[in-house]
Amino acid sequence: MKRTDYINWDEYFMGVALLAAKRSKDPSTQVGACIVSPENVIISTGYNGFPYGCSDDEFPWDREGDETKYPYVVHAELNAILNAGGRNLKDARVYVDLFPCNECAKAIIQSGIKEVVYLYDKYADTPATIASKRMLNAAGVKLTQLKTEIDTITLDFVR
Repeated sequence: MKRTDYINWDEYFMGVALLAAKRSKDPSTQVGACIVSPENVIISTGYNGFPYGCSDDEFPWDREGDETKYPYVVHAELNAILNAGGRNLKDARVYVDLFPCNECAKAIIQSGIKEVVYLYDKYADTPATIASKRMLNAAGVKLTQLKTEIDTITLDFVR
């Protein structure tokens, strides 16, 4: 008899996005993204961090002050799009734990991604997120907040 307690596709892909977020060295916010084809094949993943060649030890991680991380950090969604290496993203879905900002929304739209699946919308009332939703809606990108029966997925390296 087959198992019945397996995770569904949405849980699986969001789990991959959350696992990608664990690669982020950002001390305050870790975000991951997973781009999936219409056939449920993972095309790319990404997480928030500095561009290649920009040392995590030499650029700021501060959120406030004279020099912050914001001009330097590449968001998870854009990293996933760039990590796709030019592969066709038309009609793909992106799974991301935090709702995309306006800059990532532009990249999502331009790349042909047709659905954003997200967990939470922490900055819903900010101008950037309001602009993001306006653009995504205008471009016909479906927005889906993932609701699931499970709270956690546990990975064990030892059986």
